[in-house]
Amino acid sequence: MKKITLLFLSLFICLTAIQAQIKSPDTFLGYPLGTRFTPHYQILAYFKYLAGADNNIKIVNYGKTYENRELLVAVVSSKENMSNLEQLRKNNLSLSKAEAGALNLNKQPAILWLSYNVHGNEASSSETAMKMLYTLAEGVNRQTKDWLKNTIVIIDPCLNPDGRERYINYYTSVAGLIPDANPLSREHIEPWPGGRPNHYYFDLNRDWAWQSQVETQQRLVLYHQWMPEVHIDFHEQSYNEPYYFAPAAEPVHQDITAFQREFQVIAGKNNARYFDKNGWQYFTKERFDLLYPSYGDTYPLYNGAIGMTYEQGGIGAGLAVVTASGDSLTLKDRINHHLTTGLATLETVSDNSYKLVAEFKKYFTQAVAYPPGTYKTYVVKADNQSRMKKMAALLTKNNIKYAFGGDKTIAGFNFGTKKTALFRLGRNDMVISLKQPASVLANVLFEPQTIVTDSNTYDITAWALPYAYGLNAFGCKEVFVGEFPEPELRKDSVQTLVKPYGWVLSWDAVEDAQILIALHRANIKVRIAEQAFTVGGKVRQAGSLLVYRSENEKLNKFIEEDIAALSKKYRKPFFAIAGSYVEKGKDLGSSAYPLLPVPKVAMVAGQDISVQSVGEVWHFFEQELNYPLNIISEQSIGSLNLATTNVLILPDGSYMRRNMEKLEDWINLGGKVILLEDAISSVAGIKPFEIRKKEFPTATAKEGFFRNYNEKDRDNAADAIPGAIYKVTLDKSHPFSIGLGEVYYTLKTDDKIYEPLQKGWNVGVLKQDAYVTGIAGKNVQEKLTQGMLFGVQPSGKGNIIYLSCNLTFRSFWESGKQLFANTIFLVF
Repeated sequence: MKKITLLFLSLFICLTAIQAQIKSPDTFLGYPLGTRFTPHYQILAYFKYLAGADNNIKIVNYGKTYENRELLVAVVSSKENMSNLEQLRKNNLSLSKAEAGALNLNKQPAILWLSYNVHGNEASSSETAMKMLYTLAEGVNRQTKDWLKNTIVIIDPCLNPDGRERYINYYTSVAGLIPDANPLSREHIEPWPGGRPNHYYFDLNRDWAWQSQVETQQRLVLYHQWMPEVHIDFHEQSYNEPYYFAPAAEPVHQDITAFQREFQVIAGKNNARYFDKNGWQYFTKERFDLLYPSYGDTYPLYNGAIGMTYEQGGIGAGLAVVTASGDSLTLKDRINHHLTTGLATLETVSDNSYKLVAEFKKYFTQAVAYPPGTYKTYVVKADNQSRMKKMAALLTKNNIKYAFGGDKTIAGFNFGTKKTALFRLGRNDMVISLKQPASVLANVLFEPQTIVTDSNTYDITAWALPYAYGLNAFGCKEVFVGEFPEPELRKDSVQTLVKPYGWVLSWDAVEDAQILIALHRANIKVRIAEQAFTVGGKVRQAGSLLVYRSENEKLNKFIEEDIAALSKKYRKPFFAIAGSYVEKGKDLGSSAYPLLPVPKVAMVAGQDISVQSVGEVWHFFEQELNYPLNIISEQSIGSLNLATTNVLILPDGSYMRRNMEKLEDWINLGGKVILLEDAISSVAGIKPFEIRKKEFPTATAKEGFFRNYNEKDRDNAADAIPGAIYKVTLDKSHPFSIGLGEVYYTLKTDDKIYEPLQKGWNVGVLKQDAYVTGIAGKNVQEKLTQGMLFGVQPSGKGNIIYLSCNLTFRSFWESGKQLFANTIFLVF
């Protein structure tokens, strides 16, 4: 017995010695944490080192960034939980699916997911992640060991490695031997585009629901495999700001439950307890609201979790900075603050683990039994198969169930008319019943009118998917489901002809641009029908593409094989036509079928130009169109040559007058310039641009004299438009609107509207009562009526295209992509 006791004592001493040998971040890195920024590869190396030294830490790789950097999380818990980790994960997942079955909630730990560095230049949080994982390692801290008995912690050290590396590489390249705390020092002022966004300049904290970026897409797959009870998103804000933590500000979406609100208060009070003890400043219930569904706090909330944002002052602070109050803020300070809230939250989660798991289960049980919102079923009409398919893909990514078709007539709220009417359910119509676990998220994404309790919101206030995708839809108060799992495939009869005169192809989707690109790459000339025509007994709409065999086979002897191969690859029929004669309309030899030139596209990027706007265009060309885009500086505008560039995109931003004046000759010789949003303001009054902003009488400031001082930080509600949807009336006869018809729903984030063009085409206008949904103050609504938003102005042999709204907003406004593709490929 004595020998056994000595053996166990010996093993205990050995184990303690091993635990004591776990290296701290300081020891592993070779420098004190917070004295320099740690490159991403070293952060990953430390995470993997800890996992190798501690059996209670598991590394899960979940993908790579656009720049090929590794993405991973560390899972850490008690020895008992880690030995049964997969079963605990499955148990938790079954709760999120509202699956029936006996599960002892007392033995089910709560899952806490900690996300760091979604914005690359908010760089202290990845440093904190290393300190956090080390603190949770076996034998390092007795208190955390107790907390981990009923908690599983998932740590993502960096959601945006590409942006973070951009930031720390810049900082390291300009910092001296001793950090310069002067805020005017260049080390505190990032050059364009800054480190905040990812490779394509997207804000990943606004991409959770849309999943347009590869980092988000891969992370959400893993997130849905775990479905945590609590998710914390660590951020930084201006270094002159104190720390922020929950509870959040208004507006808070009405579907967020009482318990979700209550737990934010519980967590906030525990955070405050530690901050008060240390004398650190903080604030709550201000600025950061819970409405827009694609944040790192709201998306988890709409998926049953407690989602919270923590904000440390620090953007641009470098290693040390003197704040406006005269205090010194160091990277070490920022790490300590983030570490404190992380540990305090773990303590709160651990203390409330049973309640969290029980409420998590209740959330999804009620989601199925009592769906939220006015409408219990949404029906999306099958008006456009391509955009319907993309919507289905988005719903699948978000675990939202749907089906297709049925045989009934039912009443529903028409998204287009905003009135309740009877409609017939078609075979290919998409049916989204809210009697499902994801009913809250589904309702938030589809509800035609989001209730907003405060206009001082942090982001857009309208995003209903039917408007964003340009699809007609109905909201029904009755619960019903679709009868078919898939839509019925369209069966088009393809006429087989020996040596056809040519082929005709419809243009109604962004994918058709990819086909046009493939045709041009095969050196195949393509024409466009400016008017509708009837051939072979079938009406072909304006905008149809035509390929004539005779004018192509001299350069391409295998044109028929190429056409067949493209049709198979893109699953799109090319209809053979026997001759030039048509039954109705103009014969195919008419000038009404002009050749489409091959776009050679350049885009300006750089200082004073919107990083977001540049990134959205860049991403659209590379990731969706797979089409070359030459990105140039503003100074290169005067060197444009039609032989290499016949399309120039000016993203949202401010441009120098002298550079805009250089465009006149290039345009008149045949160039096309596309001006996005505020780029239009830079050309006002410059030849040959004839655009004029619609002016309104200046409102009197009389009411402002009597404002209370406590209202100084609030927006004037009458002038607010953080993001609302407006109905744009299109000129359906113009190539600009092909595939959309007469109506396009645009997201409007400003009150700019323009006078109709006197020489040109006003292809997108706002008429009376164009407002649809979202916050738009009284003064804004009075302005946004009877004016132009989209215009095409011929100039010499070229064209000027004015797009005053963002057509590719965060890459989820799918119908806008159609219009944007039209301006690039069809409008000449």
